[in-house]
Amino acid sequence: MEMPFQPNEGKSIEINTDFGKYARYPVKTHVITDKDVLEDVMDKYVRDYVCEGDTIIISEKIVAISQGRAFPINEIKVSRLAKFLSRFVVKTNYGIGLAMPETMELCIREVGRPKVIFAAACAAVGKVFGKKGVFYNICGMKARAIDGPCEYTLPPYNNYAKMAPLEPDKVAQRLAKHIGCDVVIIDANDIGANVLGKCRKDLPDEFPIQAFKDNPLDQCAQQTPIAIVRKVG
Repeated sequence: MEMPFQPNEGKSIEINTDFGKYARYPVKTHVITDKDVLEDVMDKYVRDYVCEGDTIIISEKIVAISQGRAFPINEIKVSRLAKFLSRFVVKTNYGIGLAMPETMELCIREVGRPKVIFAAACAAVGKVFGKKGVFYNICGMKARAIDGPCEYTLPPYNNYAKMAPLEPDKVAQRLAKHIGCDVVIIDANDIGANVLGKCRKDLPDEFPIQAFKDNPLDQCAQQTPIAIVRKVG
């Protein structure tokens, strides 16, 4: 089947992985909101192009948004603990993470105040010994996937903060059953990718991680939160 999808700027359709060469076709959609049903999104934009053996890789962001887990910044009531802890988070060029009080507040709500305080204390000790990533290692993927507004994020979400999607494995399983091929939910940026949910346990994480190591969906206004991944040759 001839695919009508074009690569995002600066990206390639094909990539070599340890599992073979794959094409990643970025699928453009409308701006997803909490009023959208993901099955309907798949039917509208994906179903007509799927072949046997394909894998659908979905940005965790639209899953979280569709679940109502993205919040306007000005509606998040911030605690004193969130204000204090956010001052010690290092900002990067690939997302604000927990380096603002509003996103740290979402982390406290999601992970729990005792665990966040414990993780922060361990991170402070780890910093003395030059050990990085202690906070996220303790708080887990739910904390890693929290992100805040960035200037390159598609409006209106350039003024939102979001949590990780709920039960991403179950979402992937549900969508896989609906569309008839494997589904993976991934958190990707220009420094790497993490698998948040997948439709079956025996699907190796390394496959989508390698297939998305260059972030072919990008983070800007391309409106391509879904990719059809297909083995080439």
